[in-house]
Amino acid sequence: MALLLIILIVLSLAFDFLNGFHDSANIVATIVSSRAMSARAALILATVAEFCGPFIVGIAVAQTIGGGIANPEALTITVVLAAMASAIIWNIGTWVLGIPSSSSHALIGGIIGAVLISAGPAKLQAAGIIKVMVVLFTSPLIGFIAGFFVTKSLFFATRNATPKINYVFKRAQIFSSAFLAISHGGNDAQKTMGVITMGLIMYGKWQGFASIPPWVMIACSVAMALGISFGGFRIMKTMGFKIFKVRPVHGFAVQLSSSLVILAAALVGGPVSTTHVVSSSVFGSGSADRVSKVHWSLVREILKAWVITLPACALLGAGIHFLIRNLK
Repeated sequence: MALLLIILIVLSLAFDFLNGFHDSANIVATIVSSRAMSARAALILATVAEFCGPFIVGIAVAQTIGGGIANPEALTITVVLAAMASAIIWNIGTWVLGIPSSSSHALIGGIIGAVLISAGPAKLQAAGIIKVMVVLFTSPLIGFIAGFFVTKSLFFATRNATPKINYVFKRAQIFSSAFLAISHGGNDAQKTMGVITMGLIMYGKWQGFASIPPWVMIACSVAMALGISFGGFRIMKTMGFKIFKVRPVHGFAVQLSSSLVILAAALVGGPVSTTHVVSSSVFGSGSADRVSKVHWSLVREILKAWVITLPACALLGAGIHFLIRNLK
């Protein structure tokens, strides 16, 4: 295989690892902060479930990433390398700052920026981008609503329960956390699968997106699971402790509502941001308890990061593509 393709595969797996590392907080923060499991035990559970996710959910998201954002002829190896590099840089930067940003927005923004500078806006697929944007920007709202109503429903269903109900919710979080990890793996690992398969198609090593090479599925699942296993503890602190005081009922509500939203999107090929869905579910669950419990100043900072991720990564992708093109 050509050197650039090998570099693309390595960068893609590095992005997958960082995605898992970055998003581990989304999967286990509430179960840890509610003291249902230790951080290490929760990460082990999430690692196993993450690996299984892509094999359970299917490849609809990979097909969207590979063919729905730009015309195939515009997706050169240089474009894809620039997009992947910009997403990696953004993930590392937001991790250092402890900000839960979106790997999905970062990757898609990088692709859009690199295509714009290399081939122009005519090569972008408006319908595909609109589909992706609708999913990415409505899923947080859906996550908030789901977190709010699931929490309210649980409060109503257990209104006459004794304090022992906390033990029930702690145990239930083991299953809801595994469900969330499967949903996350089934959505996020597919993004990297789509990028690697795109590169293989460019070099004539694979024919179309009707299927994904088995070794690509395994490699991406392993990279994502390894990233999860190391855990992004900086972001975990933000998600699980700083937004509001999470109790077992909130942890279960957040994981259940997030899982349903992410899984539904994965099944229809919508590359949602797990970070956005889980964060907004946390906001919704806290609001269902008491609006004043949520630290809204922190929420505003997180929202700012969400808004700037896509345009910032588009600029990064364009700049990196310019550098690569001039270094050839």
